[in-house]
Amino acid sequence: MNKLDETSTFSSFQIAEQLESFSQQENTLRSEVEKALRRYFQHIEDEPVTDLHRMVISEVEAPLLEAVMRYAGNNQSKASIMLGLNRGTLRSKLKLYGLL
Repeated sequence: MNKLDETSTFSSFQIAEQLESFSQQENTLRSEVEKALRRYFQHIEDEPVTDLHRMVISEVEAPLLEAVMRYAGNNQSKASIMLGLNRGTLRSKLKLYGLL
């Protein structure tokens, strides 16, 4: 069993409540990434930074793939269309992040 096979225990009421709460906050993905990067830069102080792009992309890409696969019912063809990726590329990324 992989990570994508786990089912959620949220009722539709709980999900609607969370979505309403989320929409009331003005947090966008962009603003959250900016906040995370500010915290990252504060913590590293004068340490040299390398591969920052790869690090950020992997932090965002893994949960994106996981959410889309869950939404698509683990249908890779449907997920690849949603993501705008070739199915082979999607499979490679799923393997990379341990989602396949």
